[in-house]
Amino acid sequence: MGRILIGLLIGLILGGVITFFVFVGVPRAGDTPGSPIRQPDPNGVPTGTAQIVLREQFFNDVLGTVFTEMNPPSFALGPQGTAECTGALIVLPEGSGVRTGVRFDKNRLESPLAFRGSYNSPVGCVQFQGWAQSVMELRFDQATQSVFGQLNVETVNLDGVNPIVNAIVTPLVQSTLNSRVNPIRILEGQQVAVDAPIASANANLKAAVKDVRAEVKENALHLYVEYDFGSGPLTQPPPQ
Repeated sequence: MGRILIGLLIGLILGGVITFFVFVGVPRAGDTPGSPIRQPDPNGVPTGTAQIVLREQFFNDVLGTVFTEMNPPSFALGPQGTAECTGALIVLPEGSGVRTGVRFDKNRLESPLAFRGSYNSPVGCVQFQGWAQSVMELRFDQATQSVFGQLNVETVNLDGVNPIVNAIVTPLVQSTLNSRVNPIRILEGQQVAVDAPIASANANLKAAVKDVRAEVKENALHLYVEYDFGSGPLTQPPPQ
């Protein structure tokens, strides 16, 4: 059982957290999958539930590694750019008095994003920089047994631009982040599903994800993964 829990944690960290920070979403296909994840049951956590706790500092440590050891996330804006005007939005580790990161506050997953960029507009190249305030909504899709994140950019704040540029760039930045990033696959069903051979019982222990609840408290994200346990025929011997 220990191996199952270790595999679950590794799958969550590598498959989900880094996916969020590198801003690699899955292609949009109609409506956002799943339903919003609810708060834990006030009557208590059901039996057969695994709890995973990820603290705010952990998220920011991962994000710091992305910026120091990888290329910063970049998104194309409109027509193909040139050497003089890249036509891209680049997320920065900090800028405009803001540090890009994650903040847990009032049961919300908030993420300020510093950025700079340029846009090949009909009237020439528009250079800009600023920051955006975004929040993450967690969703659970029963069909795929996956947890998705829906990033919602609430405000875009540009530094010292005239009203005309602001009117062009602000909705462009907001729509680009919302459309290019979402939905973000945080946790895949196969990462948390259980299918473990139990040789002594001549069967496989199986567990599908029944429900996922979440709450933010004490500067940490608490995920509650509820399982529906069962069994199946032994498919392969356990590793030695």
